[in-house]
Amino acid sequence: MSLVQRLVGSLVKQGRIKLVLPDGRTEILGPGGGKEVHLRVTDRRALAQLARKPRLAIGELYMDGRLLIEQGSMLDLLEIVVGSNPWEQGAKRGKTALSKGRLNDLKARFRRNLPAKARRNVAHHYDLDDRLYDLFLDPLRQYSCAYFTDPANSLEQAQRDKLAHIAAKLHLSPGQRVLDIGSGWGGLAIYLHKVAGVEVLGVTLSTEQIAYARAWAEREGVADQVQFELMDYRHVTGQFDRIVSIGMFEHVGLAHYDEFYATCARLLEQDGVMLLHTIGKLGGAGSPDPFTDKWIFPGFHVPSLGQMQASSEKMRLIAADVENLRLHYAYTLRHWLATCQAHRAEIAALYDERFFRMWEFYLAGAIVGFEYGAMNNYQVQYIRDRRALPITRDYMAEAEARYRAALPPSST
Repeated sequence: MSLVQRLVGSLVKQGRIKLVLPDGRTEILGPGGGKEVHLRVTDRRALAQLARKPRLAIGELYMDGRLLIEQGSMLDLLEIVVGSNPWEQGAKRGKTALSKGRLNDLKARFRRNLPAKARRNVAHHYDLDDRLYDLFLDPLRQYSCAYFTDPANSLEQAQRDKLAHIAAKLHLSPGQRVLDIGSGWGGLAIYLHKVAGVEVLGVTLSTEQIAYARAWAEREGVADQVQFELMDYRHVTGQFDRIVSIGMFEHVGLAHYDEFYATCARLLEQDGVMLLHTIGKLGGAGSPDPFTDKWIFPGFHVPSLGQMQASSEKMRLIAADVENLRLHYAYTLRHWLATCQAHRAEIAALYDERFFRMWEFYLAGAIVGFEYGAMNNYQVQYIRDRRALPITRDYMAEAEARYRAALPPSST
């Protein structure tokens, strides 16, 4: 059996991969009956890299043009491999898996994201050329999982519906003070003020995002009610009726979960409500994807629900509502990937073809992670007082319908 067959042959249970090796030999992997992808490896060192660190090497070789796709796409390739091995059909976790899980957990607790490092990590991704994000995000610049009431909805509709879904869970009233941790380009903060009459403080570590958010608030005429600060969440002071954090918790790091929840408990009023929206892992959280950690989101950690609960419970934060958005991020990512591919020339002009292939691999890998892997998205609502919310969830549906009827702020 060849090296390639030993590496991936048993993983391909559907579809077919035709691989042309550097010496011209051809390997056929998979039984067929589905998608077919033709690949070419340009040099022998590439094979050695794949053997040593396959999860990292496949993306890097594709970036560098040493793994060529001559038929099909990178998404097709990952769907064949990852789709052949969905998380639901994996082996049950026994002693070996549990031991490995504990080792990964221990390693993650030594990955420190102190304020200076956290700011560098944020700049690595979010301080890219602003024009890049305009090329593939919706007009409200929501760079997180959308909410598809219908999979056929447009990305713009799904992102507006996501904002309404989140606002409803916050149980807002006019005049309340809201803290938005990781406020991005400011769309959520401005939206909450517009639909619910609340005051919002948004904090971010991205210089590019905060400049955009402040300018947006000025254009909307709400800068006196919606303010943005370049600040680490750990340095925020005061008390807030509501706390919301969308797509930021992934960057906190397991070593800082207790610190994050302690900070939120300190800042949240006794009768306050908090909504945390984060990518999560089904089952136990493992080690970070090496390609994503190196090239896309350095210092990230995707939590399991158990890890979140273990830290939040120490701070007496009650998980009043937990929702798993199982496939919504996959739908979101498919929109982003399709739009990026449609704007390939512009993205390559901003950076280069290597950057585009890196971005394409990142989005394609995320899609299969949510469709077949352990990835999902959690929305967890926390309270400090068990009487802080109505005793049924009816208020959410009523508020959500009201907010969906409201006009969102314009980003232009």
